[in-house]
Amino acid sequence: MKKLLSRFHWPMWAIILGVYGLVAILIEVDIINAYYRITLTQIGISLIAALGLNMILGLSGQFSLGHAGFMAIGAYSVAIVTIAQPSVIGWFAGMLLGLVLTVVVGLVIAIPTLRLKGDYLAIATLGSGEIIRIILLNMKITNGAAGLSGIPQFTNWTLLYIFIMFCILFMARLKFSRFGRAALSIKDDEIAAEAMGIQVTKIKVMIFVFGALFASVAGSLYASFYYVIKPETFGIARSIDFLMIVVLGGMGSISGTIAAAIFMSLLTVFLQSFAQLRMIIYALALIVLMIYRPTGLLGSKEIFVNRMFGKKVKSSGNSSS
Repeated sequence: MKKLLSRFHWPMWAIILGVYGLVAILIEVDIINAYYRITLTQIGISLIAALGLNMILGLSGQFSLGHAGFMAIGAYSVAIVTIAQPSVIGWFAGMLLGLVLTVVVGLVIAIPTLRLKGDYLAIATLGSGEIIRIILLNMKITNGAAGLSGIPQFTNWTLLYIFIMFCILFMARLKFSRFGRAALSIKDDEIAAEAMGIQVTKIKVMIFVFGALFASVAGSLYASFYYVIKPETFGIARSIDFLMIVVLGGMGSISGTIAAAIFMSLLTVFLQSFAQLRMIIYALALIVLMIYRPTGLLGSKEIFVNRMFGKKVKSSGNSSS
């Protein structure tokens, strides 16, 4: 037990718990009011979904544009179950249902499409995400284009923070493990990785499903916070938002994804009065980034994630502690 505890960097964990406690107190005294809580929740949900996409894109180099489809599965699963059974148990049952459906759909999509590369893979995943949205659009149980409303609210700061930390820890352990290094080798040179005996297809499928599960969790939290969901909420624009967070922060960087999710969410709030210019400003920001910082803000480096596990866990590739 002592050996296990020595693996963790306790000052960093104290900071993590301190952030949770500080925000909880600010919410309790209403300094973080309802409006700011919406922004805070949006940051958390975007972060979880973007971490999933970064796992797919940053670790194994698979270009996916259908990420919002898996978010829709999680959102609709929670919405349908909690409307019928409005309780915490109902919420967790709905989330579990969403995760199971996501695994099934993720495997159905991943096994045939991950044999493709580059633009072909992007088009295939884009089509898969749109198929999920269109199916939801035409089902009676999802109420078609009108969507579902009156969804019980269970998402709060505590639940959101628990899932944020779980997703960060899961991706960090995956990235710095032997499995993660194998995935990174596939990203760098798939042929060489296969020649070294790495099971390329198996790892790519597993990474894809893991990333899809993150999106499903984000959808579950989304549905039980915003009361209303519609199929159009989970279109290509939503997937592009997550892609921009990953590219901005740095593909493969957990720390970069956290910073980019916060920046992009705050920028969206600031640009609410200029909705028509929002995508133009996003595009210009990406163009400037690609010219002056093509690897993103942090590239594949980490600022603090390594320290959460102490010195025994080291990053791979260009990552640094």
